[in-house]
Amino acid sequence: MAPMNGVAAADAPPGFAPAAVQLARDLLSKSALAALAIAAITSEAAAFPTAEGTASQPPADEAHQHPHYNAHTRRDLTTNHTQRVTLAVIAAYIVAIAILWNIPVVSYVLWPFKMLVIAFHEFGHAFAAVCTGGKVVGITLDPREGGETRMIGGRNAITLPAGYLGSSLIGALLIFCGFHVNASKVASMVLGVCFLLTLWWGKRDWLTIVTILLAVGLLVGFWFIAHAHALRFLILFIGVMSSLYSAWDICDDLIIRKVHSSDASVFARRYGGSSACWGVIWIIISLCFMAAAIVAGIAAFPQSFEEQDRDSLHFLPT
Repeated sequence: MAPMNGVAAADAPPGFAPAAVQLARDLLSKSALAALAIAAITSEAAAFPTAEGTASQPPADEAHQHPHYNAHTRRDLTTNHTQRVTLAVIAAYIVAIAILWNIPVVSYVLWPFKMLVIAFHEFGHAFAAVCTGGKVVGITLDPREGGETRMIGGRNAITLPAGYLGSSLIGALLIFCGFHVNASKVASMVLGVCFLLTLWWGKRDWLTIVTILLAVGLLVGFWFIAHAHALRFLILFIGVMSSLYSAWDICDDLIIRKVHSSDASVFARRYGGSSACWGVIWIIISLCFMAAAIVAGIAAFPQSFEEQDRDSLHFLPT
């Protein structure tokens, strides 16, 4: 693809750079906290030496004084009202997308988002190819027939699973961002660029163009609804769809239609095993990404709706 020249960068609004830097710092600290929380949740118990040399937890009245038993660790084991609402929305999205995905006419509602997750899938192939010494020749996208990444070189053992796992990882990151308004704002900027890239690589029929432009319009419009809380739930929707894309697409290719040119089928022919086995492994990994994102989101973003409203006023307020 030839580079696009002559595109001028728009001037940033006053105060944008300091706010963006501060938000980046906040997200880094939240990510570090989330990693610590996941480690704490998955461990069997915090080890505290006793006189007998065994491990135990400190008494409740002394817990707050122990250096390894702070408020952040305790807080991460439970969810507040805002987080429970977010989890309920995620569950509703899973059911709704699963239904819409398989209804022929109604599935057109998902077209712009399907184009986006197909783009994530192909970006995963392309990124893995470049990282393993290959060269990307071209990318094509079609919501009816899927996408295709044409490449030269690279390691097939890495590039083949990178499509499904890449889209799942991106979906997990979007779910993580969907737990807070400001993080969702950052994610929406990246998504807007990705949507426009799908117009460049995608099949340019009128329906595809209209649906993608409508999706970009939704991203912009949702910034101004309920202090961008609507945007937060849209980011969650795209994250859930991208996270579970591998599961739905693998089932569609290997169980319903039995497509012999799917990534899992090609991987099985080249490296052994059955396509169904590799497909299930990739689905499990994708679900693990999604679960980790949910746990990390709960750990990193405990703010209530009201607190997120106040935070939103300090970063690109609407």
